[in-house]
Formats: sequence, structure tokens, C-alpha cells
Amino acid sequence: MLSGFSSTTVWLVGAAFMFALGYQKTGLGRRIALLLVRVLGKSTLRVGYATALADAILAPFTPSNTARRAGITFPIVSNLPALYDSRPNEPSARRFGGYIMWTTFAANCITSSLFMTACAPNFLATEFIRKIVHVDITYMQWMKGSLPFALPLLLTLPLLVYWLYPPQVKRSPEVSVWAGGELRKMGAISTNEIILTVLVIGAILLWVLGTSIIDPTLTALTGIGLMLVCGVVTWDDIAKNHAAWTTLTLLATLVTLADGLARSGFIKWFADFVAASVGGHSPTLILVMMVAVYYLSHYMFASLTAHTTAMMPMMLAAGMGIQGLPAPTLAMALALTTGIMGVITPYATGPGLAYYNSGYLPPADFWRLGTIFGLIFLATLLLIGVPLLVMGYAA
Repeated sequence: MLSGFSSTTVWLVGAAFMFALGYQKTGLGRRIALLLVRVLGKSTLRVGYATALADAILAPFTPSNTARRAGITFPIVSNLPALYDSRPNEPSARRFGGYIMWTTFAANCITSSLFMTACAPNFLATEFIRKIVHVDITYMQWMKGSLPFALPLLLTLPLLVYWLYPPQVKRSPEVSVWAGGELRKMGAISTNEIILTVLVIGAILLWVLGTSIIDPTLTALTGIGLMLVCGVVTWDDIAKNHAAWTTLTLLATLVTLADGLARSGFIKWFADFVAASVGGHSPTLILVMMVAVYYLSHYMFASLTAHTTAMMPMMLAAGMGIQGLPAPTLAMALALTTGIMGVITPYATGPGLAYYNSGYLPPADFWRLGTIFGLIFLATLLLIGVPLLVMGYAA
């Protein structure tokens, strides 16, 4: 019953949440976002890039996309529209607020797929893959799979929103001035912020380059230990981090349940059943169809974790029963949809409701943009990401 707690992946999730606590307590996350807005905030398009880049910088160490998007980024971007007399629930919402709100929301969905450590369900997906397919996905392997399609999406997103949902205000020098004022209020960078920056950079380097030397979970736990020793956070802070402990317990339990599906023989039965139903189609076509079905089925879920728990074991089992379809390729392709599928509906991921209820994105606009960008994200994955995965595993 407690076997899930022996998973190093589960403890890596908890450790990453503790790193996110450091961002919040030291103020480093807010400082990074404000710095980018001050530098890039002289035009509306640049503000869009500033919020997207801020999320990308915070993402590797904030596995809760809710904490990153609703806790760090949203309080900053929600202060920007008023600088241009862009008011919620009024026609003026389109002046500036609608553009920046949708760009920030959609960028978070992309970064949640770009980095394995940017979204808690990513860890759950990799653990299901390890239990069912018997394949370990490393941080480097994830990056090789996500970069070809997610990085271009992130880099073009502010421009796409600028074209498809254009703001009425094109220049925004006041935003840069406001961000500079907020930075002055924060004062000089603190010692704890410097220490956390060093620890973060060191952990990233070890996660990407040092997995053959030190296990990623041990890297994260060592970072937390150094945070405690250096006084960046206290044990009381860690003990009261309810989100981290709740997530750790939830994931450990779900991992055990997934293992039970395999032990009971259900996975093998389901794989054989699906294999008999799809005979005659090419493996590549089946792969594309399965990824699309898995992605679009998220319309029926109000949680990325719930979707991963319910659908991932079944889809993996189905793929394993299809002759000629590389199970590792299917597993990686399914895992990479976890973050980007959050863009399709207001309820697709927790923090989406904060942006939906902001007053800057009318319900009709939110659903329309969710459909448009949901299809763009899926098409990019299927046309760029999946073919490269197929070639990579074939080699």
C-alpha cells in the first residue's frame, strides 16, 4: 500500500515544490518578472514576451503551474491593464488587458510541457511510463522531446496572440516605468536571493548534465538542505507547505494504484483488446490518432492530474498491444501533451479560472481562443514533435 512512497520521482515532485517555496519567500520570482517587464515593457508585444520569458525562467523549479501562474505571475500582470485605462468587464478590456492575460495564460501551458519539472502531472506521467512501459525518462530525454515543438511555440506565442487577439494599445512605456518603481520598492537584491539563484543554477546543471553522477532527486534534496542551512527557508516553512505534502501523498498513492492495474492483469487485457480492434492501420497513423484522442479528451476533465491518472495507463496499455508501434515513442508523445492541453478550456487546469474570471477575457473570447490555440498546440506537437520522436526512437 505504501510502495509508491519508495519512488524517487514522487520525492522529486515534493522537492521541486520546496524550491518554489524559496522563490516565493525570497521574492526572487517577483523580481525576475519585474526585471523582464522593465526591460521589455516599452511596447505591448514586448510585455507579452516579458511575461512568457518570466514564466519560462520560473518553470523548471515551480512544478505547481497554479503557484507559478496564479501565485507569482497573475498578481503582476493584473496590475498592468489599469495603466492604460483598460478595465475589466468593459469594452476597454481589449485595449491591453485581454492581450496580456491570454498571452500569460497560454505561455504557462507551453512551459508546463517544455520542462519536466514545470507541472506535477508530468512526474505522474513519467512514473506511469516507468511502471507500465518499463522506460525511464530522464530530464535530458524530456528536453530533447519537448524543445523541437514547445520552444518555437513559446517564442512565437506573443506574436500569434498579437495577430489573432490584437491589443488596441501598441506602445506601453508606462508599464516599464511602473515595473521600475516596483523594483525600487523591493530594494537591492538580498543575500537569500543570491544564494537561491546559485542553488537553482547548480541544480539545473546537475539535472541536465549530471544525471550519470547524481540522481535528480538527490540533487533536489541536496538543494533543499542547503536552503535550510543557509537560512533561505526554515523547517517551519517546509513543514507548513501544505501543497507540497498533499501533492507528494497524492502522487505516491496514485503510483501504487497504477501498479495495481499491472499486477492485476488489467493492463495486459486492455492492451490485447485494443490491439485486436485497430488491426490493419499503420503504426504511425495509430500513434497520431491516439495522441489526438488523449489530448482532446481533456475537454471532459477539470484537472491535469485527474486526466493523467484516468487516461495515461489505458493509452499506454493500448499502445503496448499494437504491433509495430514503439511503446516508448507513444509514452513520450502522450506525456508531452500534459501541459499544452491546459489551454483548451477555462477549467482545463486550476489557474485558468483566475484568468477566466479576471474580467479581461469574455467567456466567448476565452472559449474561442482556447479552441484556436488548442488546435495550434496540438498541430505543432503532431507535425513537429511526434515525427522527430518517431525518428529518434527508430534510430
